[in-house]
Amino acid sequence: MFFLIYSFDFIYGCLHGGPRSFWTQDLLFFYRGTPYPVTVCSVETFQALENLEARRDDVLLVSYPKCGVNWLIQILSDLIFTTTQSKPVSTELPFIECGDPGKYQRMNQIPSPRILATHLSYDCLPKSIFKNKTKILVLFRNPKDTAVSFFHFHNSAPGVPSYSSWDEFFSEFMNGKVVWGSYFDHAVTWNKHIEDENIMTIIYEDLKENLTASVKQIAEFFGFSLTAEQIQSIADRATFQEVKDKAQETHGAVGSILFRKGVVGDWKNLFTDAQNQEMDAKFKVCLEGTKLGAKLKYDVYCKT
Repeated sequence: MFFLIYSFDFIYGCLHGGPRSFWTQDLLFFYRGTPYPVTVCSVETFQALENLEARRDDVLLVSYPKCGVNWLIQILSDLIFTTTQSKPVSTELPFIECGDPGKYQRMNQIPSPRILATHLSYDCLPKSIFKNKTKILVLFRNPKDTAVSFFHFHNSAPGVPSYSSWDEFFSEFMNGKVVWGSYFDHAVTWNKHIEDENIMTIIYEDLKENLTASVKQIAEFFGFSLTAEQIQSIADRATFQEVKDKAQETHGAVGSILFRKGVVGDWKNLFTDAQNQEMDAKFKVCLEGTKLGAKLKYDVYCKT
């Protein structure tokens, strides 16, 4: 099969571009109140982002960090290859907010369908995405596993702040002081648009529980015409373990960082009773009773 290859050597270079002894303020900058890593983002790139000319047939994937978007990129690349028999290779980073300001002009040369990804909230996306009615697939993961996965990412990638302990990271995560900001702010914003035209929300745990049904749902959303046999074949190739096993081939040196465990319930190894209560209360305030909150099945995945 074919896996989509982006310039992950660039990511590797950025992640290993500076010593861990950098202070946090040297690794982050703030844009419109949200912290971002200086290794892959810049104010100039954000200012130029509005120049991205989205297409109606772009495949736009949205997620908060560590919710599984790199896994989803692999699934979509196989869907596109199976449908078109063309390899959607790009030298540009799929994350639209990452890279240099000139990338948006270069992206005009990439043939359709392009796979684009982002960790940004709805209000930060370029206006052309909505003007051209680009379809948006929004991926969420339960907040406890997201936090634990993000903690391990921060302590594995030298280009972002590391933390001396899980307790220290948890406090920063709950206060939205980690890169790309608050999980809950991100979720609240996207929940407002969960029923918008051209937006579909999918849950990481659903991918894990029934990948075949999820692949079929994604294919139908983006208008890919595939047989049941093709759907099953893609699902067989795209399990998290299969993608993880090929991570070095597809993503180079950062493969083991991007694809760590991928399990559901890893939060139970780190969360204290007090932290469980704090996040339960935060979820109740922000998402309980919402459509996204129902999709996340918090009582199933985040209660002991």
